[in-house]
Amino acid sequence: MVAEELNVGRAATRLHLTQPSLSRQIAALEHDLGVELFARVKKRFVLTAAGESFLVDARQLLERADEAVRDAQRVQRGELGTLRLRFVQSATFEVLPRLLGAFRAANPDVVLDLETMTTIRQAEALREGRIDVGLFRLGVARGLETRVISRDPLVAALPTGHRLARRKRVGLAELADDPFVLYTRATGPTVFDTIVGHCRAAGFEPEVTQEAAEVQTIVSLVAAGLGVSLLIAPTPRIDPEAVVYRELSDDLPPWELSVAWSPDNRSPVLARFLDHVRGPGTP
Repeated sequence: MVAEELNVGRAATRLHLTQPSLSRQIAALEHDLGVELFARVKKRFVLTAAGESFLVDARQLLERADEAVRDAQRVQRGELGTLRLRFVQSATFEVLPRLLGAFRAANPDVVLDLETMTTIRQAEALREGRIDVGLFRLGVARGLETRVISRDPLVAALPTGHRLARRKRVGLAELADDPFVLYTRATGPTVFDTIVGHCRAAGFEPEVTQEAAEVQTIVSLVAAGLGVSLLIAPTPRIDPEAVVYRELSDDLPPWELSVAWSPDNRSPVLARFLDHVRGPGTP
């Protein structure tokens, strides 16, 4: 203030201080710094070279202090920080783009740490605090909080030349004589075992001739004519001249896709994300 006014009396008035008090504070500051901040030149009160340098840094410090307060408040509100999110592949075709697109628009300064991960690995990482939130199919949620955000059907993936490809719906029993391409059991035992269980309930043991960890690979193998598959919708886009997706006529329960998190995680960014998921317009 004294540097702006170059007059201790006017500066004291603006600061609601007495002039002697302000003069003592300036003198104490100069003593602490070991430099002269102001000088009188031809009866004028001016900044010294040291004073001009210190003024620039002092203003920057004050601005940074204000920024630090704002940043701390934004972190507390979950507007700044990092969200470590993992997801199963079947979430990438519809739910994940819609969910993250809306969250990013509302929270542009949150850093998104994203990676595909199997349900089992997500559950372990959540319990160990290595990630903040997961998108997975239920079955291993012990000790975690979950919220269902999507219920998806199982569909048949058929090569375009398959005998049932022209049908709108097919029954599981009609696929009994076909070789199957399924998710690798080691990476997704719940999905694998449930699909095999549905086939057994339909009266046959599926002949699994190929397994793959990624759904895109499964679809490619189906397109190559190596078998049929059962996939959780939504499914990856592909040339309809290579593979077609058909609804199943069997009365099967839907697959639930859930948001999962540890109740011990106190991250404000996580809380903001969960509030967003809970809000209107989300899956």
